[in-house]
Amino acid sequence: MFIKNTWYVACSLAELEALGDKPLGRTICNEKMAFFKGPEGQVAAVEDFCPHRGAPLSLGKVCKGHLQCGYHGLEMGVDGKTVHMPGQRVRGFPAVKSFAVVERYGFVWVWPGDQARADVAQMPVFEFFDNPAWAYGGGLYHVKADYRLMIDNLMDLTHETYVHANSIGQPEIDETPCTTSVDGNQVILQRHMQDIQAPPFWQMAMSANGLDPKAKVDRWQICRFSPPSHIMIDVGVALAGHGGFDAPADKKAYSVVVDFITPETETSHWYHWGMARQFKPEDVALTDKIRTGQGGIFNEDMEMLELQQANITQWPDRKLLMLNIDSGGVQSRRIIERLLAAENQNGVSA
Repeated sequence: MFIKNTWYVACSLAELEALGDKPLGRTICNEKMAFFKGPEGQVAAVEDFCPHRGAPLSLGKVCKGHLQCGYHGLEMGVDGKTVHMPGQRVRGFPAVKSFAVVERYGFVWVWPGDQARADVAQMPVFEFFDNPAWAYGGGLYHVKADYRLMIDNLMDLTHETYVHANSIGQPEIDETPCTTSVDGNQVILQRHMQDIQAPPFWQMAMSANGLDPKAKVDRWQICRFSPPSHIMIDVGVALAGHGGFDAPADKKAYSVVVDFITPETETSHWYHWGMARQFKPEDVALTDKIRTGQGGIFNEDMEMLELQQANITQWPDRKLLMLNIDSGGVQSRRIIERLLAAENQNGVSA
């Protein structure tokens, strides 16, 4: 069910650092992990299992870069080897599993599969992180639903008209056809709406960028799925007749919705969401305002997805129907299934 030989966002650096000397426990692709900072300040991840009595290491604390079990004080190194136990000789204990981690873009990324195949060169690259021309703000939701339901949700934005009617939804989304294409392992869904009124969220963004919020606009939504489960969505509005997505910066409000979807179990996932914007990047108050608004929008998605999962769990044999608006999600799932099949042929169980 999960592609494991790949990088997932485990947590934000800020989330881990806020815990101080406490480790962070997180389950990713059914692997229980404990994240902490080692003796050189580097982030490490080990199996959340003390080899002494099986206690979760995430309930312990970090002592001089070692992860100390909160049950009897056994200390683990960043490589999963036991390094100390009061009054005992324990260096012969077998190591618990350790996981490759990378700190990048303000996040901790983890490779849950075959550690011998962990490859930093496979890390995704984004132009808007660590770039002064862009501002970013976001958050985290724990969603009790299959991660693929979130992919379906984000690769079919017609739901905005109904789920997000008071913020980003509008009838023109339903009325404008979308196009779906596949480029290697990437799925691209596009919708371009012309000469319409901007919905409330985008009227706010237009005002923030010095544009008349009541002016007619051309609006775009370009959803880009990349495995295992990252979706970047180019969104924005431009004053009508100025080129839409390609309009000059002073004629539009343009952002990228950032979606990092990390499977936890078969029926739950971690959803790191955010928005990177290319207008007024220095405006911290605007970043906070957008984060608050976006968080409310995604909270509406979370409620729908969790109730959807509850129905699917209750009636697992009921076949779900497909419409032409599902093409982005269907193509994304096909790529996931193909990569899963290839990974399982190589001996990595999902």
